[in-house]
Amino acid sequence: MNARAVPAALAGAAIETGGRRRRRVPKRGVVLRHLALIVGAIFSLFPFYWMFVLSTHESAVIYQYPPVMTPGDKLATNYGSILERINIWGAMSNTLVVALSVTVLVLLIASLAAFAFAKFQFPGRNILFAIVLATFLLPSQLATIPQFLFISKLGWVGDLKALVFPSLASAFGVFWLRQYTTNALPNELLEAATLDGCGFLRQYWHVALPTMRPALAFLGMFTFIGSWNDFMWPLIVLNDPSKLTLQVALSQLKTAHGTDYGMLMSSSLIAVIPLLLIFALGAKQFMAGITEGAVKG
Repeated sequence: MNARAVPAALAGAAIETGGRRRRRVPKRGVVLRHLALIVGAIFSLFPFYWMFVLSTHESAVIYQYPPVMTPGDKLATNYGSILERINIWGAMSNTLVVALSVTVLVLLIASLAAFAFAKFQFPGRNILFAIVLATFLLPSQLATIPQFLFISKLGWVGDLKALVFPSLASAFGVFWLRQYTTNALPNELLEAATLDGCGFLRQYWHVALPTMRPALAFLGMFTFIGSWNDFMWPLIVLNDPSKLTLQVALSQLKTAHGTDYGMLMSSSLIAVIPLLLIFALGAKQFMAGITEGAVKG
């Protein structure tokens, strides 16, 4: 390199470095977007913080103005009152068993049905799928009385099985996974699996399920949260105090003489922690699946 080329090269490097430095400066729109996300996150998290604050005070604090925004010293007292009045850990374990059982079975049954509806031709496929959609459009309250009569004939009234089996057929789950699988799973991939000698179950397990992972993560979160928060059906069908679910047990904290909001917020804080954990795990899998699909595409 001659003497004239050296200054030119240094000038080009300086220009390139300056350009890189300029590109690293965040744009105004990016800063505003991040500020909006931060403000939105604060507003979203505030109800949880307010619930925690109320759980550490007496019930009268909720009526104070201006409201108290700092934690108090009644958290242990409120939790002690909860343990005296209801078996919250037993109710939570019952709810966890029901929610996990329903979630796992719904994911299994809905994914099998959705895979068949999306990728296989068989007589009456469209009619059967229309019937599934029709059951999804009907209000669930219409099935309460027939469902209770059927459960009572089986002798399951008061048992946790009465909460699990009526929830296995999820019309929304079949519809959601069917729509996702139709677009996300190429027919050529199934044809290649068929040429390799894979039957229906092997295609489902080795080809369809990995493709459905983001949709399964969302459906798992949706199903678990719905089963965890279910109140009406457990209230109707459960008559054994040792088999109560969490939402029914928490309703016993309300009395005709008033409601202790400090104790109620403390129990609600316990109830919402598993939901936050499930949401964090499911959201991680959901976003990981979306990112993986975007990279592959």
